[in-house]
Amino acid sequence: MSRIIAGRAKGQRLATPKGDRTRPTTDRVREALFSALASWFGTAEEPAEHHLDGVAVLDLFAGSGAVGLEAASRGAARVTLVEADAPTAKLVRSNARAIGASVDVVTGRLPSALSSVGGGWDLVFADPPYDLADELLAELLEQLAGSGALAPKALVVVERAKRSPVPSWPAHFTDTWVREYGETVLHFGATN
Repeated sequence: MSRIIAGRAKGQRLATPKGDRTRPTTDRVREALFSALASWFGTAEEPAEHHLDGVAVLDLFAGSGAVGLEAASRGAARVTLVEADAPTAKLVRSNARAIGASVDVVTGRLPSALSSVGGGWDLVFADPPYDLADELLAELLEQLAGSGALAPKALVVVERAKRSPVPSWPAHFTDTWVREYGETVLHFGATN
């Protein structure tokens, strides 16, 4: 079980998929991520339920939906979660109902599923399987950068294992940085 850390749904539990097909972002990493996001969006002094007010969030490789649902709890204006596995996508919908979050859940494989999520995303979080080929991750980032999916001054965050190589950021990303949390690494890429 995972839980919502802060915001309107603080403390509510989320069901996680059975087995080892998904690897939920730990509460510790999510807490650090959302602290960094509140700083990025200039809302760190606001109550947690307003940290992402007006922000459009796209959660790729959603798994249990913990990151996207946390964003919804923190006031995101629009949240879409993409998950390839149909039973897991159904679990995300169930988690959203359980915490009273209004989100869209798209069942589809990436990067082709990007064509069904529209554009204007201020924040994209991607937590692909650690064994995803580097070329596929690079293709996904290229498609995000070149498809009109991103809003101006968007932020893309990619979660990877410490032993994974740094993502190949397309030229569209003008600023990149890394934060490490034990064996988990968050790679940040900002557009201009």
